[in-house]
Amino acid sequence: MYNGLNLSLGTLSRLSNAETRSISPENLTGEPGKGGMATSGTGARHARELGQGWKISPSIHVPAQTEHTIAEINGSGAIQHIWLTIHPTWWRRLVLRMYWDGESTPSVEVPLGDFFCNGWGMRCNVTSLAVAVNPAGGFNCYWEMPFRKGARITVENLMETQSDPLYYQVSYTLTDVPDDAAYLHAQWRRSNPLPYAQVHTLLDGVSGQGHYVGTYIAWGVHNNGWWGEGEIKFYIDDDHDYPTICGTGTEDYFGGAWNFEHPAGEYGVFSSPYSGLPQVIKPDGMYSCQPRFGMYRWHIMDPIRFRKALRVTIQALGWRSEGRYLPLQDDIASTTFWYQSEPHAAFTALLERNNLEVI
Repeated sequence: MYNGLNLSLGTLSRLSNAETRSISPENLTGEPGKGGMATSGTGARHARELGQGWKISPSIHVPAQTEHTIAEINGSGAIQHIWLTIHPTWWRRLVLRMYWDGESTPSVEVPLGDFFCNGWGMRCNVTSLAVAVNPAGGFNCYWEMPFRKGARITVENLMETQSDPLYYQVSYTLTDVPDDAAYLHAQWRRSNPLPYAQVHTLLDGVSGQGHYVGTYIAWGVHNNGWWGEGEIKFYIDDDHDYPTICGTGTEDYFGGAWNFEHPAGEYGVFSSPYSGLPQVIKPDGMYSCQPRFGMYRWHIMDPIRFRKALRVTIQALGWRSEGRYLPLQDDIASTTFWYQSEPHAAFTALLERNNLEVI
């Protein structure tokens, strides 16, 4: 019988024995018939005249300098949707991690906002198949996340004070997972500033079989003029000095063209199912002194497959006199998404909190 995975309009009519569950502060375990039973929580005072069952525990506070588990699932299945929200000041102060099948190192380790294409701590709506961000700061993720023995999602608070209220819902199905289903991975890296005439490495050290499915970059420009002449490069398996896939320019890779300029003299902000430049933050002439951009590219219809290894880099290039390229020293924070078999190679250590901060 159909296992309830790989959903699309074409599979919605199919019956399945898969079981639907959801974890939130109102049902911390996802157990059947256990939702809305809280007698204490962030909404208890507001519901004091109504009692149990009336929005007693809609959110949590993540304790200071603590990695807090927000969802723990036993069995076989897949996470199918994550919704959450918190005040934008916490988007780089909280780190999202995901662990599959009892592994000791995370397969996903990304600052919270960057995972949802909001790396700058300023609200930006996104309309895409994999990530949707809706007013006002409603984060939605639709990457399918299979697991065979269990899954655990944590949020770490890097600060010395407890977090603002974090609201979340993790929806999943318990079902059989096919042998060829790989595990979602996501990693964050930042170069700030990027050393002169060097490339920003989005991903390196990947080992195993899999396929690359997405890129989000929060890009802060430190120079005048156009900043996106650089090429993205995918070094697959045995590639060393030169890649198998080499792009033609930054805006080209993210699905645009000609400097994203539309109309003349303006960036053409857009958000589409597979690619987008949803965020352009303009200097205000006083305190906001540099342009900042947020852009994504999902390889949903064109995954980049590798058998044993993958490395991904991007150049930062502008223009200088006499028609020469200018290597830029920008602030580039990238989040990469890929599926692969386990075990995965351990990630490089995440930067400490001052180096995550938007400054």
